[in-house]
Amino acid sequence: MIYKTRGTCSTQIELEIEDGVITKCAFTDGCQGNTQGLARMVIGRKADEVKETLRGIQCRGGTSCPDQLSRAIEQYQAQEP
Repeated sequence: MIYKTRGTCSTQIELEIEDGVITKCAFTDGCQGNTQGLARMVIGRKADEVKETLRGIQCRGGTSCPDQLSRAIEQYQAQEP
């Protein structure tokens, strides 16, 4: 799934979740070191845990890349059958 971010330097997040576990996470644009580090840290972790942990983290504009990842996970889960 591709999630278009809002209010951050990153412009989108590519996300895959299988059996409740994040198997792919990649940010487009943004602070390269931070987004690559965040992506590596969440792969292999439970999506619900990551979503709750990252929700509400602020950077600028009332959101952040971690907060946007939380929202991407929520949208991904809402689209699952």
